[in-house]
Amino acid sequence: MPLQPRSLLAAAALLFLAAAPAGCISGKMVDFQIGATRRAAVAVGTIADYEVQRSAMQAGIVQFEGMHSLRPDNEDALFMLTQSWAGYAFAYPQEDYEDAVDRGDDDLAAYHKGRARNAYDRAVFYALELLSHRAEGFDRAKRNTATLEAWLRSFTTEDDATNLLWAGYAWLGRVNLLKDEPAMVAEAFIGVGMVERSVALDPTLEHWAGTTVLAAYHGMVPGEDDRSKALFEKVLAKTERKNLQVQLNYATGLACVKGDRALYESLINEVLAATDPDPEQRFTNMLAKRRARRALGKSRMTDCGFDMSSHAPPHVAPPPPVSASATPAPATVPPPKP
Repeated sequence: MPLQPRSLLAAAALLFLAAAPAGCISGKMVDFQIGATRRAAVAVGTIADYEVQRSAMQAGIVQFEGMHSLRPDNEDALFMLTQSWAGYAFAYPQEDYEDAVDRGDDDLAAYHKGRARNAYDRAVFYALELLSHRAEGFDRAKRNTATLEAWLRSFTTEDDATNLLWAGYAWLGRVNLLKDEPAMVAEAFIGVGMVERSVALDPTLEHWAGTTVLAAYHGMVPGEDDRSKALFEKVLAKTERKNLQVQLNYATGLACVKGDRALYESLINEVLAATDPDPEQRFTNMLAKRRARRALGKSRMTDCGFDMSSHAPPHVAPPPPVSASATPAPATVPPPKP
């Protein structure tokens, strides 16, 4: 599931720096510009043009790589590189990979899968560098769940929650891409732990993305269907069904695993029928629609074990979103601990 890739403004805001001689740029000036770019980049979520975003993200990544080389300890640059590489991996090379798979082009699929892996690898690299500024010893911490949980208790702030969310997202994105590699799957607990800690600190980040990630993960674990369903239903209520990635992951995750074709098609069709439910999420909602169209393909539905020789049984339509102005803001509920 994607989060909000925010590299669009990085390209424009840093162009003048790229053109200037490195000796003319003071460290403080670079730090200020990186920080300002990160703060301003929230606007990118309102842009739904797939190709504009592709060009902007690629340019932004290159510019932040340059800024990182000038200011290697700047945490805003490390964060933007983590976020940009992870968001880019999901939105572009992984999308190209899945398109090639659907077309049966094995050579092209292998090429794009390699690109996606490289992007996730880079996101994870920068994420771990960023997290090391708060707590060292990750290599020892990742030995098992207990040592990881002890290490993660060092992260206690709002910034930590954001950093851990993107670190966990990048980690699990790579696991999902490489789910045919047992060694990679065996380390899924690391990404899950990072996201769990983020959700414990602030579950609302990125439109409840952390809880959505956990719901999708538990839907893949045998015997945890009820837990997955409860988390998905919780997020649908919290987001007023405006984050279409929730419905998409609910369908392609839990509904697919359970073989519930009626629920699957209901959720996918809800995504496709939605019309700009939240301007701040236009880009990620656009990505959800692209993947929802693919999810209705016969090969994808057959992979879920659906009998495509017959129509799906009827499913009760979901309730309409509740106006945020009509109800008080819900209280924050501590997430369950896997």
